[in-house]
Amino acid sequence: MALDELLGSLGLDERTAVLGLTAVLGLVVIALLVGMRGTGSKGPIALDAKEYKAFPLVKKEIVSHDTRRFRFALPSPDHVLGLPIGQHISLMFHDEENNMVMRPYTPTSSDDEKGYVEFVIKVYPGGKMGGHLDGLTVGKDAVKMKGPKGHLEYLGNGNFNIKVKKEVQRRRYKKIGMVAGGTGITPMTQIISAIHKGREKGDTTQISMIFANKTEKDILLQEWLENLAEADPLFRLHYTLDSPPAGWKGSEGFVTEEMIRAHLPAPADDVLLLACGPKPMVKYACEANFQKIGYDMQRSYYSF
Repeated sequence: MALDELLGSLGLDERTAVLGLTAVLGLVVIALLVGMRGTGSKGPIALDAKEYKAFPLVKKEIVSHDTRRFRFALPSPDHVLGLPIGQHISLMFHDEENNMVMRPYTPTSSDDEKGYVEFVIKVYPGGKMGGHLDGLTVGKDAVKMKGPKGHLEYLGNGNFNIKVKKEVQRRRYKKIGMVAGGTGITPMTQIISAIHKGREKGDTTQISMIFANKTEKDILLQEWLENLAEADPLFRLHYTLDSPPAGWKGSEGFVTEEMIRAHLPAPADDVLLLACGPKPMVKYACEANFQKIGYDMQRSYYSF
């Protein structure tokens, strides 16, 4: 049957058929673009900002006595998580009484890794989410995730998008000072890793970080951080411990004004301070001392 005869049998002329086909192709292209939003050509996105999706546990590694590395599979080997650098996601499950338990986490993997997402998580006694994750069976169980969430995104070369109230502002900084406490290191590692990877493309952003922990064995990602500090002259790392071992070369005790003055960049328009950790640390050790030293808390400070 000729094309014009086929179209006639369907009650269509050639012009109508062409317009219809063009519309369908346009919708297909839009769908593909939406499915790969925010990642360039890295791959289709697994996350959904509006609803929780289940991701199966495929690997669990014991990092230390109270720390685990969990790997969850994405829908396909080509998928990326779709998490902007500097943002986080929510993990959720329902407990035995059907109460929803939700906690925010930042992956240690990035969209450079396809097909999976990884988290390094402390498993505290009595901790609901950590205990739940630690009890999952590899290859059988899954956890639900939703995101991305957050008001800060690192774009590269010192550029950030920061949401202030309802407005997203583009800002550029030459120096970043970080204070992390315990598991508060994970959002920092996202930004540190992105800056380090960008060195080959000319990212000269300087990073100085104070990392506070109870003991040396509590330091998450210690080997990775120290190897990076040795390899990257623009990354400075300083530890402080509540209970340091004999011969400890870092600081001892809480983060102080003197510690901040010694190990973080001085106040300036091109300096950004980032803090993440226990609320008392952020409020009393970070924010109070930042204000005392004279940092612009509106332009130069962000807490996760």
